[in-house]
Amino acid sequence: MTTTLDATRGSEFAGLSKQVRAAGLLDRRRVNYTVRIALILLAYSGTWTALVLVGDSWYTTIVAVVLGLVFTQVGFLGHDGGHQQIAAKRKNNDVVALIAGDLLIGLSISWWVSKHNKHHANPNKEHHDPDIGEGVLAFTTGAVARRSGGVGRWITRFQAYLFFPLLTLEGFNLHVASVLHLRKAKRDRARTIELLLFTTHFAAYLGGILLVLSPVKALVFIAIHQGVFGLYMGCSFAPNHKGMRIIGADECVDFLRRQVLTSRNVKGGWFTDLLLGGLNYQVEHHLFPNMPRPSLRKAQRMVKSYCEEHSIDYTETSLFGSYAAALSYLHELGAPLRPGSQRVLTSG
Repeated sequence: MTTTLDATRGSEFAGLSKQVRAAGLLDRRRVNYTVRIALILLAYSGTWTALVLVGDSWYTTIVAVVLGLVFTQVGFLGHDGGHQQIAAKRKNNDVVALIAGDLLIGLSISWWVSKHNKHHANPNKEHHDPDIGEGVLAFTTGAVARRSGGVGRWITRFQAYLFFPLLTLEGFNLHVASVLHLRKAKRDRARTIELLLFTTHFAAYLGGILLVLSPVKALVFIAIHQGVFGLYMGCSFAPNHKGMRIIGADECVDFLRRQVLTSRNVKGGWFTDLLLGGLNYQVEHHLFPNMPRPSLRKAQRMVKSYCEEHSIDYTETSLFGSYAAALSYLHELGAPLRPGSQRVLTSG
């Protein structure tokens, strides 16, 4: 059975799109991105230089933390390039994405773009959005019901408490997923270029660290760096959709409501924009994926007003409020598996 929620209201988004285009919010922001890219590359090279200058010392653990933060900022650039936000030509955006993703942080951009595009097309839609698909954590009641085995059910039972600790492994997970993707990818010129950049990254990454640090210090450095990288990445993406509306696999929702009702914005000023790489404007980003990051703040006022006019719930909260909502949702999902629960699980 298919449930329909105003699926015929596509013209409502057309009205908003017309306003946004007329305001020039989809125009490229070349100067802004030139400065942004230069500063991030400076931070990236400066952090590696700091590792060399500090040398074989435990003080390099501080450098590892900073490098984890810088890696995430580079990841945001890859995200923008993958969404065609930076340059007018697709080729130039792809180059930025490849360099930021494969070469600088060791993330297959082709794997990420494929996965991320599926998420954007059907955010929080069961069996369609890979971000709420089967994994270590359960994000839907159906996923909870399908949990089998003692370890899986135990993790789901306490997943709200395990959420942030597990994020420290996300950096490693992104690298492993990238390797698996590139191994299976179609053998063509694009894959060859990506493999070359990806391999160069890890050769330079591991080689550089081992040249400066003793084996034990190198392992600690890598663990801290990748842990911070994964935690920061996860904390940047977690507020966006977790705890927001879940759309059933057979439920039909028009584009405007599908993107707005499943997304959550995070309030804040310029520091929040910098900290979260513009992902704090998740509603606007989902409605206009190729909108340059610097234009999202201006678009936010327009989109919010438009949603109010059309009686569409528009969600925004503080950063900590978003984490509280996400953790509360995960805790609620795991409740049926906790001792004493009277709830009946359905696979859905």
